[in-house]
Amino acid sequence: MKYIVLLIATILFAATASAEEYEKGPNGGLMLDVAGIDAELMTSGNTVTFNIFVPNTPKPVSTKGYSGAVLIAGGSGRETVTLTPEGENSLKGDAKNPIPAGATITLTIKTAEGKSGQAKFKK
Repeated sequence: MKYIVLLIATILFAATASAEEYEKGPNGGLMLDVAGIDAELMTSGNTVTFNIFVPNTPKPVSTKGYSGAVLIAGGSGRETVTLTPEGENSLKGDAKNPIPAGATITLTIKTAEGKSGQAKFKK
């Protein structure tokens, strides 16, 4: 009986852990819904950029009045990076070190309308 309960718990945990489904963004990055918008993650070296879109469309959303931060966790290091609006529909920030493959990037965002949310990306 103990083994059956353990097996069921393992299956339920595995289903929950793999439930996050990424979409492919218009620029080829990972995209998730957060705070009523779609956020597309793009990284290059030590730069992290989020392109912001209307949900389920490639229509850009102005990031004027938006604020955000990311927690980058990879290997044995963790770093928090503040994001600032860049261009028409992006939030951008620079980490001290290059972002490693396999890093977990947790986005915390607040929209101009005051909605806030959090999403976790696995690079």
